[in-house]
Amino acid sequence: MSRVVFLLLPGLHLLDLAGPAQAFSTAAGLGHRYQLSYVAQGDEVVSAQGLPLHADTSWPALTRDDLVLVPGSRVADPPRWPKLHAASAERLRAHHAAGGTVASVCSGADALGQAGLLRGRRCTTHHDLQDELARRYPAASVVRDVLFVEDDRVITSAGIASGIDLALHLVATRHGPGAAARVARGMVVYARRNGDDQQASAMLRHRSHLNDAVHRVQDLIDARFAESLPLAALAAAAGCSERTLTRSFVRATGLTPLRYQQVLRAERAEHLLSRGATAEAAAHAVGFADARMLRRLRSRT
Repeated sequence: MSRVVFLLLPGLHLLDLAGPAQAFSTAAGLGHRYQLSYVAQGDEVVSAQGLPLHADTSWPALTRDDLVLVPGSRVADPPRWPKLHAASAERLRAHHAAGGTVASVCSGADALGQAGLLRGRRCTTHHDLQDELARRYPAASVVRDVLFVEDDRVITSAGIASGIDLALHLVATRHGPGAAARVARGMVVYARRNGDDQQASAMLRHRSHLNDAVHRVQDLIDARFAESLPLAALAAAAGCSERTLTRSFVRATGLTPLRYQQVLRAERAEHLLSRGATAEAAAHAVGFADARMLRRLRSRT
């Protein structure tokens, strides 16, 4: 039996907690022996989303096979990070010193920092908080734009949903990739990402604009990126001329519609290749006639 203890700090994000908790609970339902516990520094913790949560204030006995995980909390601007009590910091340090694993999601990395566990180690956090984390803990090495980082049984992950990736990684490490795949399928997770994957996929990286017409075209390309999508059809969907669409699309995303589609294809193909698909199979799956165009795209990126 392995115990997973979640340390709940004030203002925690519900998905930071629920994502990993669901992953380990699903793994337990598939026959892997996990017991989940929840501890806090007070009897009640109010989440960032307003839901009050009740947790134990006394910690269970831990062994080196157990995991302590700190979900992230809302960090105000200017940054005000939740205060880790001295007793909680000592619990984290003692568990790690005894050979156990400690982990965090999002701003939970700061709790590990307060406990002295980031000193001399690689770590990460939400992309909006990376600079502040590096300023607070100059002896740590903050790795930017990755989903999670593991360094000597200290595992830190990026924002919000990346906690699911961290949990699946731990399941894969302990029980093999097949077990992690079963958990991912049970959770209806589209694709399990590894720690080197960027924090935002191509579909998210090019969405930081306010052009509704371009968003509509991106929606269409996202849904049908493996198909042939003539510029005329995309322009008709946007209700403008091909020239206007191309100009607006480049201004909003930095890419032409065709290049955006190719980036989506290449990203999906990379995922398939990482899961053991051949270059030909991956190329066909994303809409190429053969692997030559895929190889050109991969060399270009």
